[in-house]
Parts: sequence; structure tokens; C-alpha cells
Amino acid sequence: MSEPMRPRASLRTAVVWEVLKDALDQRVKASGRDVLDVLDTGGGTGKFAVPVARLGHRVTVVDPSPNALFGLERRTAEAGVADRVKGVQGDVHGLFDVVERGGYDVVLCHGVLEYVDDPAEDLRNAAAALRESGTLSLLVACVGGAVLARALAGHFTEARQALTDPDGRWGAGDPMPRRFTAEQLTELVGGAGLEVGPVHGVRIFADLVPGALVDTEPGAVEALLKLEEAAAELPAFHSVATQLHVLGEKRG
Repeated sequence: MSEPMRPRASLRTAVVWEVLKDALDQRVKASGRDVLDVLDTGGGTGKFAVPVARLGHRVTVVDPSPNALFGLERRTAEAGVADRVKGVQGDVHGLFDVVERGGYDVVLCHGVLEYVDDPAEDLRNAAAALRESGTLSLLVACVGGAVLARALAGHFTEARQALTDPDGRWGAGDPMPRRFTAEQLTELVGGAGLEVGPVHGVRIFADLVPGALVDTEPGAVEALLKLEEAAAELPAFHSVATQLHVLGEKRG
């Protein structure tokens, strides 16, 4: 019998999840506690909150969308982790109106800074939610990946626009309000008072490879995932990734 094919959608989160899972394990060892308090800002329907809760941790999801929080409630119930996940309506700008300052071992800020008015200020809020020695997981859209994608699609003027635009946007129709470079990402983390960890490129190849090349061949998705993981920490590939991920550590 042939090996079952891994869902291609897993490529969108696999690299980040492996880094995050290792960070959670390290925090468990360092704290001496089996159960961590995790805050997921802009966590939506629980793409990361549910797997974190499955590891046994308590997760608070802050999101401005009532619909997303309703989806979170349904998703956690289906996964059997509703008792470990709490949804709260709010956003990272007014974070301490709804959650405790300095109350979390790990804070996730995934796909948030692209949409806020002041990324530096809001990232400082996320960092302030950490306990001493806590870990911030930051995931943002990357400028270079958008430039490459537009160029490969034949939209050369838009590619050049994204390359030169201060916010990394390719035009008025671009649905992404802001993108970042690896240098901007690490500056933001350092500016929030955190020790900057390794940067990881996310979806370096996955968004460029035609689906027909991987969807029909057993093992192809797994092979592509291994390639993504191998290239993720190599600086040479950060400039063409769709997203960038970095961990920040709060030191006393």
C-alpha cells in the first residue's frame, strides 16, 4: 500500500510549529512546570491555539472578530480542548484592557503586525505580556516573497512597486497593508526589549511550486516540507520567503 499523502496545507504552518513546539518544551524545562500560560494575539479560530492546548497548556486567544472567536469555540470543542482555551474579544493595541500584563510564559503574535497602525508599539505590548524569561513568537509577511511571486506571475511593474514601496505593497489592490524585511523584523524585536533568536524563512518554496507537481505524488509534500525545514534558517533564503518567523526572549 502506498504511503498516505500529507496535506499540502501543512506546509503553511509546519516550520513555525516545529520551532514553537521546541520553544514550549524549553520553557517547560526551564520553568519546572508542565502547564504553561500561552497568549495568542490575533489567534482567530485557533490554528495554533488548538495544537498548543493539545500539548496540555492553557491558551488565551485575543481576537477582534466575534466570528473568529465563535469559530474558535467550535474548533476547541471538536478537538476536546475547550477547557484549556479561552477566547477574548480585543486586539494587541488595547491588550491590557482584556488580559494581564506580565502573565504569560509564551506570547504568539502571528500575522498581526501587518495590519496595525504602529507595529513597534503593539509589539512592545505583546512583549509586556510576557513573564520574565518568557518567549515571544513573531510571524510576519515578507517583502521579498511578494516581489518574487508578482514577478513570476508576469506582473513586473507590481513586483518593482513592492520592492520599492516603504510598506512592501505592490499596488492599490494589494490586500496586505504591510510587509517586512528580516532586518526590520529583528529591529522590531530588539526594540521591544527582547533578545532576538534565529530568523526562519517560512513558505520559501511552497507558494511557488505548482500544486500539480506535489498533490498527486505520494511523498512529494513530505519531501517539500523537508526542503522548507532545511532552508528555513539559511539567511540566503530569507529574502524570498513568503513569511518570516523569529523568537524573542525576555531577559531579566
